[in-house]
Amino acid sequence: MSDADGRAASPCNDGTEVLRLAMWSGPRNISTAFMRCWGNRDDTLVVDEPFYAHYLLSTGLGHPGREEILANHESDWRKVVRSLMAPLPPGIGILYQKQMAHHLLPGMDRDWLGSMTHAFLIRDPRPMLASLAEKLGAFDLLETGLPQQVEIFDYVMQSAGRVPPVVDAADLLAAPEPMLRVLCRSLGVEFSTRMLSWAPGRRETDGIWAKHWYQRVEQSTEFQTRSPTEDFVADDRRSELEELCRPLYEKLHAHRLRV
Repeated sequence: MSDADGRAASPCNDGTEVLRLAMWSGPRNISTAFMRCWGNRDDTLVVDEPFYAHYLLSTGLGHPGREEILANHESDWRKVVRSLMAPLPPGIGILYQKQMAHHLLPGMDRDWLGSMTHAFLIRDPRPMLASLAEKLGAFDLLETGLPQQVEIFDYVMQSAGRVPPVVDAADLLAAPEPMLRVLCRSLGVEFSTRMLSWAPGRRETDGIWAKHWYQRVEQSTEFQTRSPTEDFVADDRRSELEELCRPLYEKLHAHRLRV
């Protein structure tokens, strides 16, 4: 079922409709701060990268904390999808999913996407690549998530018949409240001032990988601008990756929400 503007909706256990929001991002796109923002709402439950364990198991990649992630998180993507469709607790009207686009692997069925509302969080490739290099060292284009973001964007646009919301991280950091108001309006939900700040520290909803990736966010209480050093492209390989990322980013950037 969907409402007048094409948003997917599903009934809650009390008969009311809930918003199951899949926010598709790539790594180092301020996606964890965005999860904090939504998780601070009284009406929202957040889910942190639900397909990460399946992604690591399927690809064999040696990300930080790999074995601990596989031991503590569900690696069967079908079971993960069922959990995303499960009834929500009383009083919860939004299920916010921090989704990494590259975790949606080619062998995974796409039919379930029709039961979700979709939005996209993007970031200029230059600072994104610099930040990702600090965590992973070497990586390839697919690990940036940008090709998969474009694939999912095209799929959603064709199936829903409308352009899904796209938020650029730079716009969000420059004007958090105006951008959040525009995004909420596009999703048909009421803006809450609770989205603008949050308490520091870790959350029960954080993945077990938080200790490897979330140090900066754990110290934050609001959206913060990034370090200027993240704008520096240090080597030829990163420059090559930026050239590959740039047209993918620009395609999504052309559809970004504006205040």
